[in-house]
Amino acid sequence: MAPQLTTEPSDGSVAPAERTLARNSIVDRLGSLFAFVPVGVWTVAHLWHQLAAYESPTAWETAVTGHVNVATTVLVFILVLGPLLWHTVWGIVRMFRSRPAPMQGGFSNLRYVLQRLSAIGLLFFLGAHLYLAWFEPRFLQGRPEPFQDVSREMRFHTPTLIVYLLGVLGISYHLANGLWSFTTMGWGITVSKSGIRWMERVSILLFLALLIIGFAAIYALWRGGEAYGRG
Repeated sequence: MAPQLTTEPSDGSVAPAERTLARNSIVDRLGSLFAFVPVGVWTVAHLWHQLAAYESPTAWETAVTGHVNVATTVLVFILVLGPLLWHTVWGIVRMFRSRPAPMQGGFSNLRYVLQRLSAIGLLFFLGAHLYLAWFEPRFLQGRPEPFQDVSREMRFHTPTLIVYLLGVLGISYHLANGLWSFTTMGWGITVSKSGIRWMERVSILLFLALLIIGFAAIYALWRGGEAYGRG
């Protein structure tokens, strides 16, 4: 009997390479999905709530840090920080596995490099922000972060102001460019050339919108800090 020339398993099971490919595809899709639902949605809402600083310190505290108890803290941890951690680990692994392709055009490589640089910057920014604005006041001081503290730091501590400006810039670009990657390469929602170009325009508009909202919120906090002096 002539030997079989196929490399497929004789028992009908899936080959290990195919299982690995399928598993990696699922992990990539989840990593891409978690960047938007719920992390991306929560991020946009969080930036929007910061605009309450234009109304009053009390309005800001109600919108950003108010009505929080143990149950909602645990819920936020599960629904937001859990997916954020997944996306972070997935992004770090993917960063080491992928490289820019010089032959595919300068713009694509620039977008790739900026996405990776923004990811690295956000890793440090979000880590510091979550600790200083969420973990330390709630779990070490036993209270939400007051408007007075954050606005005074924004007004009179220039490094804090610069870090937040760069943080908003990184968040806006990373989320907007991530939307393009999610709908094209990630989930294949948009695959035609015209659709991809259309999504590029949508991503640019999202980037500008997030940038305007974020910078407007920073200005509101910076302006509000004047009432508290240098402390």
